[in-house]
Order: sequence, then C-alpha cells, then structure tokens
Amino acid sequence: MRYIVGLAAGLLAATGIAAAQEKPGFRDTPMLPDGKWHVHDADRPYPAVVTPGATPGAAPSDAVVLFDGRSLDAWTATGTPWPVKDGAVTVPPRVGGKESLLVSKQSFGDVQLHLEFRSPNPPTKSSQDRGNSGIWFMQRYEVQILDGYQNPTYADGTVGAIYGWKPPLVNPSRRPGEWQSYDIVFERPRFNADGSVKRPAYVTAFLNGVLVQNHQAMLGTTIWRQVAKYEAHGDAAPIQLQDHDSPVSFRNIWVRPLPEAALSQDSTGGKQ
Repeated sequence: MRYIVGLAAGLLAATGIAAAQEKPGFRDTPMLPDGKWHVHDADRPYPAVVTPGATPGAAPSDAVVLFDGRSLDAWTATGTPWPVKDGAVTVPPRVGGKESLLVSKQSFGDVQLHLEFRSPNPPTKSSQDRGNSGIWFMQRYEVQILDGYQNPTYADGTVGAIYGWKPPLVNPSRRPGEWQSYDIVFERPRFNADGSVKRPAYVTAFLNGVLVQNHQAMLGTTIWRQVAKYEAHGDAAPIQLQDHDSPVSFRNIWVRPLPEAALSQDSTGGKQ
C-alpha cells in the first residue's frame, strides 16, 4: 500500500497528474496531539471549497457583504444617516453635536473582516482630530482608524493601533485622500461561568497589506484615558464604525464568521 501511494506521489511530481484514490491517506500513522486524527488521516474531513473574490480585496463566496457601495441595508445609524455616494459611505456632519455610529444589524463573534477607508483630503486638523474613526468589534473592542500620514499623535492612538493599548508594529499609511485597506482577524473573548476571563480577545491586523498587529491579546473594552478591562458578555454582537466628527469614507466591507477550528492553537495543539 505504501509503495502504491509513493508511486502515485512520484507520478504527480513528474507529470502533475495523480492517480485517483477513493480516500487518499493513511490509517496506520501516529495519532496527532489533538487525539482525534492520525497523521495524514484518510478519514479526516476535507476543507469546504470557497471561491475567492475575482480581484484582490473582493469578497469570497462565503462572506457576509456588509457594504457593496450601494446599500446600507445591513446597517443602522444611531443618529444622522450616513450618506452613500460614488460607491462609498461617509461619516456625516454632526447635528447638534451628537454623534452617529454605524452599527451592523447582524451580530458576530470570531470574524475575518475586510474594510477599505479613506481619510479626508486636504486634512484640516491634526493628531486625533485628523481622519479619526474606528472599527469596534462586538461594539467594544476598537482597532483605530486615523490619518496616519505625517500626523504625529500618541503611539497607541495612531492608525493600526489597538486603541489605548498596542501601537502598530509599523506605520504603512497612505496619503490622505487615498483608499487604504484593513484585513483583520478578530477572536472574541471567552468567559468562565463566574464572568472571569477564560481567554482574552485576540487581533491580527494587516493595514495596506502590512502586518500591524500579530495575534495581539486585548485588555478589554476600549475606553479613553483608562486601562481597558473585561465585562462578561454574549458570544455575538454587532460591528460598529465610529463617528469621531471627521468625514472618513468607507467601501467594500465584508466579514467571514469563523468556526471554532479557526482559533489560534498553542504548541500542544490545544486552544490557548
């Protein structure tokens, strides 16, 4: 049997064509640390097929599209409606000083998120008042949006930061007025029955294709000028886009809800 499998592998390497097998793999190999499957297990379930987007940044076939440039049906504004124009949605001017948050109607836990944003051009302010917004996972945990191009501010408040906690590893900001992209994996926190933290939330984030947060644990619910802390909550909650009184624009927003199998693993194969 091993000889046949080896011969098939050699055929694949030499010709690019492999002999068909009903269930390729082995059942006589050592058990993996998870205690469920053998190495190269023939019975292990195969990954589901997902069709990627036709162009970079386009939504794959299993994504939940939250904004396609036309409709805000997937969202609710808490105040003044957010205007949609030329394929983008923009934070509106405040009326009576009141903010208007954009909140997804659907709730999520663990997700992969893609979002594109654009800071206003020309910039008219500086530091935290220049192109400020934010992505709030579960309406609690913020990854910062800011015009980070030649705009000095405090490090844990610049674009790519876990606000109030971790600065980005680098600052790959584009100029104001240029579209920028976020690709983020958010792993929700887990709580014990008594409300204590069993596992914190984690964020991995790419800004314009550059890694800015690498599986970074979060301290808790984002809060200004204080140390974040956790309060137990449910397994799913909306995604929120922040109104910080700056006309930041957004387009091409989609998420992929992630299964438990997507959670990061420790060295023994168990979930951290």
